Formats: sequence, structure tokens, C-alpha cells
Amino acid sequence: MKIDDLRKISVIGSGAMGSQIAMVCALSGYQVTLQDIQFESLEKAKALLNSQMNKRIVKGKLTEQVVEEAFARLSFTTDLKEAVSDTDFVIEAIVEKLDIKRQLFAQLDQLAPPHTILATNSSTIVSSEIAPATNRPEKVCNMHFFNPALVMDLVEVVQGPHTSDETAEITMALSKRLNKTPILLQKEISGFVANRILGKIMNEAIYLLENEIATAEEIDLACTKALNHPIGPFALIDLTGLDVHYNVRMERYAKSGDEADKPSSLIVEKVERGELGRKTGQGFYAYN
Repeated sequence: MKIDDLRKISVIGSGAMGSQIAMVCALSGYQVTLQDIQFESLEKAKALLNSQMNKRIVKGKLTEQVVEEAFARLSFTTDLKEAVSDTDFVIEAIVEKLDIKRQLFAQLDQLAPPHTILATNSSTIVSSEIAPATNRPEKVCNMHFFNPALVMDLVEVVQGPHTSDETAEITMALSKRLNKTPILLQKEISGFVANRILGKIMNEAIYLLENEIATAEEIDLACTKALNHPIGPFALIDLTGLDVHYNVRMERYAKSGDEADKPSSLIVEKVERGELGRKTGQGFYAYN
């Protein structure tokens, strides 16, 4: 398969990442199916995408015609077989739990055409841990978008030892056609490039907060005003979700056995209280 043969994309998981990845693909001219096991999640995703696109129309970033055409190319379904039976490329964006991803990829392998590439948006679970669940390991890779996918420019493509050159080349080419800037990692490493660097910043930010050296607001201000980051680490954790941060750290701890990889007690306490960030209205900050 070549990049010009790619016509249809399926995105699995309609959360904040999955829904925006689907819209990025639709805006770039591809036929896209967004699948989720919960109808309510799809309805919420549709409403949020409508709101986000309307804001871009008001700001003059997109025209009504462009948005209407994108939505015409985007369909929603709870039926996995319907979503992938004639697709060329799958992007998985479900919960960061290895066993669930493996189950999904085993299903995708049975339902999708033989030529279809199966990519995971995960930045912590490398695709070599998922590929054995399929009979097409050479067509499995990581394709990591950043949150919010409609805004963030970078995509990390990871070519595992099982991933063919053709799969890596097509995934890089697709990223460019989605108007993103891709980088290719030719070796697997958990966290890839950007999040490994970001993880060190977050660890230090949490240390400073837990030791009452500064408040979350002050630490975020130090990053935005002194380091020129667009958003502080605590505001970013709220945006992506404290549950996501928790699951990522737990996956890392499960692999390493290193206590330092566990989520901090501060994160654990907030997750247990249901303070997951923007999605629940309360995290390190309060949201209306």
C-alpha cells in the first residue's frame, strides 16, 4: 500500500483525543469513522466537535462550508465491525491499559482488511507489546498525537522492531497530509521524546507542590512566564486528565517495579476523590 491508496480512516475511542483526531482527519479530506462502545460518548463527542468548529468559524479560522464538508465525511458508530471492515488505517485512542488494548487489536486484526495499518495513539505503551495480539505485527506502530489534537502540531511515529519500513513511511506521510509535523523514532522507548522531557518537569513540579515550596498556580506561572511554556504542568495535567496521568504512571510502574514510577500520593488522592481535571470541573484548579 502507498499513501495515495489511503482513503478511509477509523478512529477507535471518542474521548477528547479520539474525537479531535477524527476531526483532524476529516478536515484533511479523509472519510472517517469514529467508533466507541458507548453511544453517549459518541453523542458527547459530536456536541463538543460542533462547539469547537463553531468557535473556529466565529474566529475566521474555518469557513462554514469547510466545516460542513468535514462533518459530511465523519460518521459515528458503536459497531466495531462497521467501523473497520473497509478501512485503510486505524488509530486507536482508548484507555491506557495494555490488556484492553491487546483485546481490541486482536479484534481489529480479525475485522479489518489485510492491508490495513493498525496504529496506537499511546505514548506510554509501545506497539511491540500490542502487536503480538495480531497476525500483522509489521503493520502495527505508534502514532502519537498531542492534546488538543486540533491545535498541537507534532506527531511522534515510532517504528518498533516489528514495524515494516512501509508502515513507518505511510504513517509519516499520513501525518504530513494531516498538516502535522511528524518525527520518526526508530527505536522504542516508553514516553517517546516529548513526554519523557515533560515527565521530568511534572515530577519536579509535583515535588515542589508536595513540599509546600510553591502553589500550583505559582509553579505554573514560573513555567509560563520564565520558561515561556504555553501552559503550566498542573494546568496541563488538568487538561489531559488526572486519571490519564495516574494510568500512565501505573503502567510504567508495572513494567519497571520502581517505586519512583508510581503516581504521587497527591495524584492518587485526587483521583480517588474524582477530581480528574477539566472533565469533572475540579483538579488542581476549579472549572465552571
